[in-house]
Amino acid sequence: MLKQTKRGFTLVELMVVMAIIALLLALALPRYFNHLENSRETILKQDLAVMRDAIDKYHGDRGRYPDSLDELVGARYLRTLPVDPITERPDTWQVVAPSGDEAGAVYDIRSGAPGTARDGSAYADW
Repeated sequence: MLKQTKRGFTLVELMVVMAIIALLLALALPRYFNHLENSRETILKQDLAVMRDAIDKYHGDRGRYPDSLDELVGARYLRTLPVDPITERPDTWQVVAPSGDEAGAVYDIRSGAPGTARDGSAYADW
């Protein structure tokens, strides 16, 4: 009679599989994190463009700049105040006041995120 034996994986086979998985992760993770950072920067640029457009439309409609970002939301120029994708908070936006004797307090908007982008420019300069 033939004796049935249960065969499992050997330690060497498990180590080879783990090495292959580690190699694949070592190749994929840096690309993933670069893509994630690139998408955050793209979202930041888009959010700034949308908020600047809302400020310009507010000024064109009312003849003055808004007193705060919340005023843009209250007047329905923005649905909500966007979250800064770098700081992941909606309260870090930096407001630039108009020069001269223009009415209002919000002429432009900048990111309050520290650090620099992948192209070497500071987030605060966008």
